[in-house]
Amino acid sequence: MSEFKKTAIAAAVAQVLLLASGAVLAQTATDKDKEAKTVTVVVAGQRAALESAANIKRNSDEIVDSIVAADIGKLPDRSVTEVLQRIPGVSIDRTQFRADPLQSTGDGIQRFAAEGTGVSVRGMNYVRSELNGRDSFSANGGRALSFEDVPPELMAGVDVYKNPSAEQVEGAIGGLVNLRTALPFDYKGFKAALSVEESRASRSTHTRPGLSGLISNRWTTPLGQFGALLDLAHSEISTASDSMGVSPYIPRTDITPGQTRWISPGASWNSNTFDRTRDGLYGALQWKKDNWSSSMTYFKSKYKMYTEEAGFFMSTTPATLTVDPGATYDAKGALLTGVLHNPTDGGFGLSNGIGFGTDARRSSRKADTSDLSWNIQWRPTDQWTLTADLQHTRATTQAYDNTVGLGGFMPKETVDLRTSVPTYTFDAGDRAWLANANNYYWSFAQEHRDAAVATQDVARADARFVFDSPVLRDLRFGLRMTDRDSVTNRTHGGNGGNEWQNITQSWSVGNSWQPYSHFAVLTDPRLGQSNYVAHSFGNFFNGTLPAAPTIIVPTQAMVSSSFTSVPAAYQELHNYANYYCNTPGATGDCTNWKPSVFGGPSDTNQQKERTKAAYTQLRFGFDNLRYPVDGNVGVRVVKTEEKATGMTIFSPPTGTQVQGVPTLAAVNDLHTIDNNYTNVLPSLNLRMKVNDELQFRFAASKGMSRPDFYQMQQYTTLDLKPQTHVDPVSKQTVLDSIDFVGDSAGNPLLKPVLSNNLDVTAEWYLSHGSSLTMSLFHKKIKDIIINRTVINTLTDTAGMKHDFLTNGPANGADARAYGAELGFQYYFDNLPDWLKGIGVQGNYTYIRSKQDMHAPTALWCTPKGTLESETLRNLAGCDTDGRVLGSEPMLGTSKNAVNFALLYDKGPWSARLAYSWRSDYLQVINAFGTNGGDGIDQNPNSPNKGQSGSVNYALPVWGGAYGQTDLGVQYKVNDNITVSFDVGNLTNAMFKQYMQQQIGLKEHFANFTGRSYYLKAHFSF
Repeated sequence: MSEFKKTAIAAAVAQVLLLASGAVLAQTATDKDKEAKTVTVVVAGQRAALESAANIKRNSDEIVDSIVAADIGKLPDRSVTEVLQRIPGVSIDRTQFRADPLQSTGDGIQRFAAEGTGVSVRGMNYVRSELNGRDSFSANGGRALSFEDVPPELMAGVDVYKNPSAEQVEGAIGGLVNLRTALPFDYKGFKAALSVEESRASRSTHTRPGLSGLISNRWTTPLGQFGALLDLAHSEISTASDSMGVSPYIPRTDITPGQTRWISPGASWNSNTFDRTRDGLYGALQWKKDNWSSSMTYFKSKYKMYTEEAGFFMSTTPATLTVDPGATYDAKGALLTGVLHNPTDGGFGLSNGIGFGTDARRSSRKADTSDLSWNIQWRPTDQWTLTADLQHTRATTQAYDNTVGLGGFMPKETVDLRTSVPTYTFDAGDRAWLANANNYYWSFAQEHRDAAVATQDVARADARFVFDSPVLRDLRFGLRMTDRDSVTNRTHGGNGGNEWQNITQSWSVGNSWQPYSHFAVLTDPRLGQSNYVAHSFGNFFNGTLPAAPTIIVPTQAMVSSSFTSVPAAYQELHNYANYYCNTPGATGDCTNWKPSVFGGPSDTNQQKERTKAAYTQLRFGFDNLRYPVDGNVGVRVVKTEEKATGMTIFSPPTGTQVQGVPTLAAVNDLHTIDNNYTNVLPSLNLRMKVNDELQFRFAASKGMSRPDFYQMQQYTTLDLKPQTHVDPVSKQTVLDSIDFVGDSAGNPLLKPVLSNNLDVTAEWYLSHGSSLTMSLFHKKIKDIIINRTVINTLTDTAGMKHDFLTNGPANGADARAYGAELGFQYYFDNLPDWLKGIGVQGNYTYIRSKQDMHAPTALWCTPKGTLESETLRNLAGCDTDGRVLGSEPMLGTSKNAVNFALLYDKGPWSARLAYSWRSDYLQVINAFGTNGGDGIDQNPNSPNKGQSGSVNYALPVWGGAYGQTDLGVQYKVNDNITVSFDVGNLTNAMFKQYMQQQIGLKEHFANFTGRSYYLKAHFSF
């Protein structure tokens, strides 16, 4: 065997690598080899980073997995989120879903995220985030960082702790993610690095730059050693994606006699562009003299995204669809192929047909997180170490999201649902119809703005006493106090207390009670004729799907605004409806539209939280046993004080009401709710060393995860909704029923989620960083926060009580999660010379979960509008025929996940071909796009059986199995210059979503974004 050397140094972890690469490691196969020569392998670059990560795992007191940067600014992926998915047990979501309802319009789950979102560990989103061992967060309504916001160029490494000890801050039931940056004393002296990058996505027409640089030095003076470091990063990407969706299948018993047919009333097409800018600034000062040392760090990340969209969707009435003869169905009665018509939708200035809509959308979000921290350490004796730490964190975010929609009625819909992605065919007549502005009307406008600020101050004091004992290693104890404020505001108000506002939707146009007599047809000369434009979907899905038709959409100018203003065109758009008023008022304005109010009491979430924690932890070791055992045992006690301020509001219906509608007084009450609790969290970590290569671990702990701040908002709205119809003979409005409903934006009395955790690992470490590890884990979780339905009661003026069914968060579920993680990495150093440098790395995660939501055991969630039906809808899902869908696993849990990388390191070349895959997982039970009120009840015991709009359904949404392959190649020009080329999503993988119905998991959305390319030059001095 011959010797070879790798040359790129992983500088961000140089202190560890000096120990690792300074050793001479021998590989022998036979006694003859021993006598002949010893092979020395010096590792650096990508391989050194893997070896360093293995050493962190091997030597840690806790169960941890790590990824280390191969050089300054060189984590192996393009975002921290994508880096994390390479770690065993860690998965990411691929949608723009935001959990805080104040920070979205609710449909983010249908939009693809170019760099991934939603980190979960072992199938759980109870993830705590830290920066250099300190709490770090984004202003996202939660408690953790939005990892996609963080510049990976500033990171030296990432650690994920699976079962944290008492010494570590509470809040990590799933896992603790610690992002590590470099410090000046990590380097021997002067160090500088600069990287320049260009990126381009295959679906975009723009090339975007990236730039990062670090400079660090240290000095020895009479006052001690000083060090200073400055690290900057700027990164941009521009991508484009296409998506296509299918609507829920609705049961129909009147199409084929004696059989139930399941018909999807339509589909949707969407194309969007996504531009992201991410900036980072990190600075560090260090000082050390004798037994004193101190450091101060400042970290700031800035993130901004901007999107433009155009969409086309069917929105016809499912109960009145007709299916032409010759349609085909599967064995469960679900439509496969057919031609659909709707003779009842439309009219009033337009033809009848299949209802459809188009829209233009523009949205943007910016987010900042800054962290200023100071640490000082004193060692008064050889046995005592005292540490104090202060930290101030501030996070902000602002966003807007504007949409304007058009509507129309097309002659027919031709569908083939046998394919994945489904195929919709448009003949020449269909295309001509959709390209004609005479067939469109102005439909709706939606505005959304939100802003949030979160701050936290932390003070911490720790002490360590080292024993002079063969068994006791050291005793650690400390105190930690935090003071955190969080405020989130959003738009609301408008005419009906809604960001979404009608212009002339089909339900508002008619000749009885409806406010408008006619649709606002685009080509009406009284309306602005420069506010719409033809849109072509171009090379949709890279040409793998039939070309979508050219449509008419509002111009992007219609949805243009800032973070603090409504689109200027909205007043003009809403004034269009005044030309068609059935009963115009004295001013001629029957819309009474006003911009949505921003940040009123109904849309402000104000939270205050203080915590006080104390811990003690004893480290020990029994080195004289045949198999030495070491570990730690400790307990953490933490007291939490929460305070939330908000409103309970009921606004009675305005105007003259139909006879039978009760009269209730308005409610506008301000409440401040306090909630305090104390938790005791013991932990035990043990390690047994069989020999220098093989060791076993056992860990047991009790964990907690506090509710997210958006879940604790003190705000409840109650609503009275009369359901009426117009008698065709008398022309009088008749009261059918009254819906007494409500919504709790949060619950300030929520308790933390608690878990009992067990882990067992086996770890086998070979030479040069090669390893084989296995972990078994079990988590028993209680007080999981879910949406439940409760009753709020108001009394009318006649003294009669009325129960309002109110949905909101509650501690209502228990769960159990268990599984296994297998990881390995190995370089084939014994191969012939021409094959040397090849290595492999990978991991496999298996998770099973079972969740008990303590839901009612009924088979049907109808009749609708009852406490039981709403509870079942939220907890178990409700099909479009009213049938309960049944037990679901924990959200975000994939049964199987795989990461595999083929590695190459030899001479100046380094390469990685990496594949990451996860199986399907439940994303949400009740969400926009798969919930609605147009189901048709098939419950034989329901008085509403067979009626249109008799089911409030909610279909669980599943993220489909998804695998992505990424390629990276690097060439070292000389000791100072390296050039690299990366390709993301090499195989053009497509992310799909599915909706759960009793007829099976039906394809709901498919998203295609294509490949991304990155060319980078790295200079190191």
